[in-house]
Amino acid sequence: MDGSLGDVSPPGRLAEPGEGISPEELALAARNHGLPLEALRYDITPPGLHYVLVHYDIPEIRDGSVQLTVHGRVRTPLALDLAALRSFPAVTLRVTMECAGNGRARLVPRPVSQPWLVEAVGTAEWTGVPLRLLLAEAGVEPDAVEAVFCGADHGIERGVEQDYRRSLPVDVATGDTPEVLVAYAMNGGPLPPQHGHPLRLVVPGWYGMAHVKWLREIRLTETPFTGFQQTTAYRYRQEPDDPGEAVTRMAPRALMIPPGFPDFMSRTRFVRPGRVLLRGRAWSGEPPVARVEVSTDDGRSWYDAELAPPDGDGRHAWAWQRWQAPWKAVPGTHVLSARATDAGGRVQPLTQLWNRGGFGNNLIQRIVVHCGWGEPIAEWGELRRGASSSPAGTPRP
Repeated sequence: MDGSLGDVSPPGRLAEPGEGISPEELALAARNHGLPLEALRYDITPPGLHYVLVHYDIPEIRDGSVQLTVHGRVRTPLALDLAALRSFPAVTLRVTMECAGNGRARLVPRPVSQPWLVEAVGTAEWTGVPLRLLLAEAGVEPDAVEAVFCGADHGIERGVEQDYRRSLPVDVATGDTPEVLVAYAMNGGPLPPQHGHPLRLVVPGWYGMAHVKWLREIRLTETPFTGFQQTTAYRYRQEPDDPGEAVTRMAPRALMIPPGFPDFMSRTRFVRPGRVLLRGRAWSGEPPVARVEVSTDDGRSWYDAELAPPDGDGRHAWAWQRWQAPWKAVPGTHVLSARATDAGGRVQPLTQLWNRGGFGNNLIQRIVVHCGWGEPIAEWGELRRGASSSPAGTPRP
């Protein structure tokens, strides 16, 4: 590559004190989108509302050209088209998927990258072939230690030209708790282009970087994979030269559907005085969530929410759980939060867990709500009643 590549694809950095979002970060935010928090009301996220992160470009792949290869440390290499993949027993799993960088933009100092707040999440029903069946068909050699997954998306990151590649330990790839999928359908339909059409990996419980999209190759290796996305990116680091710890499973998180109605620019919320039912979702990469607590006074006190168990049978064990809690809103300004505790005792923190990549930041959500603010707003019915008695010729809504 040209020696000036580092000028246009620099290493990761931290924002300077007071530095705002850059045009480059804004461009990333325009390409990649999060879940509108009001869409937490859906058990299954519609594909267009599910969060999206695309590292490079969405590749153009025609169904007729699809061929997934399985090779390396296997006894029988495979080359499978879509028809061959569909001949294996199909499994559908409901899985909550969250970007590892969710919450990055709220860190101080802020790592310069995709500026997620709390919205990089979604839950879908993924249908496909259990990876363990494909690997059993190929026959994994005893000396294989990892399965490396290669997507069709290609680009440059921090000066390194690459296909997007990630690996999983063999015991995870061949295991059934959770069962990793090679998925070809989302919510009962073909995978949309932005979600990995025609094939993607789904790794329940793991952050989104492990769910390789546009999957075209699986290679079994006898040594650990040392590619960029495995050993340079997606590490918990405090210093640039720190080897760090690999990002793997999702930390527990609870999100609240913002109550009331918003201001257009600030998204500050407004509610009427009286009883308000607070609702949301909670999840963990080590399910289930065992407890959700709610605060309406900026974290000074907490009370338990009503938490639903995981939906359905074991197929939904890796999906988020519903919660709700009553709140009596009184005039004034309030800061609402929710926090989750999973079955392993992991609790969402009240202060940030900082690292240079901005990964795994499950700091509690804070929603500023104004109650009894300003003049009452006329309802649509009142407007229509007023319009019906207007003089002739007066415009009506």
